Amino acid sequence: MKKLLIRIEEITFKLDEDESQLKNKILNLLWIKEAELLSYEIVKKAIDSRNKSNILIVYSVNLDLWNNDDFLNKKHIPRILSNIKRHKIRLIEPFIYEIKEIDKSKLKNRPVVIGTGPSGLFCALHLALAGMNPIVLERWSEVNKRVVDVHKFFTTGKLDLNSNVQFGEWWAGTFSDGKLYTLVNDPRSKSVFSEFVKAGAPEEIIYSARPHIGTDRLRWVVRNIRKKIISLGGDIRFDTMMSDLEIEDSKIKAVITNTGDRIITDDLIFGIWHSARETYEMLYNKWFDIKQKPFAVWLRIEHPRELINKSQFWDACHHIKLPTASYKLVSHHNDNRSVYSFCMCPGWHVVNASSEEWMLTVNGMSEYAQNSINSNSALLVNVMPSDFWSEHPLAGVEFQRKWEKATFIAGWSNYNAPAQLVWDFLDNKSSTHLWNINTTFKPNLTMTNLNTCLPDFVINAIREALPLLDKKIKWFADRDAILIWIEARTSAVIRFTRDEKCESNISWAYPTWEWAWYAWWITSSSIDWLIVAENVVRKYV
Repeated sequence: MKKLLIRIEEITFKLDEDESQLKNKILNLLWIKEAELLSYEIVKKAIDSRNKSNILIVYSVNLDLWNNDDFLNKKHIPRILSNIKRHKIRLIEPFIYEIKEIDKSKLKNRPVVIGTGPSGLFCALHLALAGMNPIVLERWSEVNKRVVDVHKFFTTGKLDLNSNVQFGEWWAGTFSDGKLYTLVNDPRSKSVFSEFVKAGAPEEIIYSARPHIGTDRLRWVVRNIRKKIISLGGDIRFDTMMSDLEIEDSKIKAVITNTGDRIITDDLIFGIWHSARETYEMLYNKWFDIKQKPFAVWLRIEHPRELINKSQFWDACHHIKLPTASYKLVSHHNDNRSVYSFCMCPGWHVVNASSEEWMLTVNGMSEYAQNSINSNSALLVNVMPSDFWSEHPLAGVEFQRKWEKATFIAGWSNYNAPAQLVWDFLDNKSSTHLWNINTTFKPNLTMTNLNTCLPDFVINAIREALPLLDKKIKWFADRDAILIWIEARTSAVIRFTRDEKCESNISWAYPTWEWAWYAWWITSSSIDWLIVAENVVRKYV
């Protein structure tokens, strides 16, 4: 029987208090002696800035005492009863993630994992730890080459279709923020974070309320995860595309690659990135059950970092204990559209995330320090399948392409991003120059009127939302805010069905991640791949 731990939440410190006194606060709160506290572990650390004049640092901790099982139920309960409501003191059962080792006599063919995004690598790692020696296929380049190619694109404007922000090892996450926070409440997340730390990520991601690694640190973390998979018997093949599939009796039989290989497998695990449009078409033609799904299109709004810091922290904005400020906003409208912030990148850049010729899309990126001159966030507007004007499963792809092409043209057809000052956007007039802000976007911006770059319902929703969001964050719709168009790759526009064992309508094929609409972004996608890997391993135990 697992030993129960005690969880205490909402232990607060003022900014000028000494956080090294956390242990003493725990002892005083529970009225116990130091000898009774065997150990404690920080499970969450957050900033509470709701009261700008009294910003707090808030901890949650797990405790191991001499008698955890009796503590809340017997002699101590009368003494701490008054604190239970405030601090949410309770018993918890620790979660230990176990990977079962397979019976290798049952495994005839090695599993094949498609993609080296966060989900693909975590799935491959799980399978490798279980003794299954997975083969991982990645159509594009490894991370070191991608860094060089993307830098060249940012400085010259010459797009490499085989190595860019969207495609290659760790996908767009390599040039994003390395965000790890998620709304998915799954204890497997601790296992995911633990693997990141083993690979070199900062230890505070284990307990930070808004954990992030940063694009600069994430790159060598990814390399270390890859090396671990290979050391455990995995095989990772870059520049190798799943070009075709052999299917027999509605079951996967073999994967055909662009290099001429034919890989026989009984387990094909795929979570192709939302930009792998050619692969979408191939799988649609192979009779996979594909459905349209909602997604979102957005723009990036860029502010001076100091402006956001002041709006969130007021007079304490320069306090050494406070991070670069972030925000989370939403505005609901009468036409069932919502505008909400997403993928907020404190203190860094807006980047060109294009991956196809004559089309343009953008994204946000932060390094670990989050200390660049600006902060940015996506502003999303939900898009429904009814907006596609077609019932074809891949109609959402054409919807994206239409507006990415319009954006490319509006940016003067040279991979400059079209942009507009917020005030000019609200007045429906073209911008001709920036005000008191320098953009972080590369190669460059084309100042214009954004009306030609998005559907009317998106334009109208954002125009309605900006004054409302300005009431929630002071200066949000200020003249020193830039709108940069278009971010159309918010998530996949299709969904693959799967059963309770995570298999698609084609047996032995396992769709996962947000591509199948079962998870979104780094942590949740990694968790979903673990769930899929567990189902695969279960067949051979």
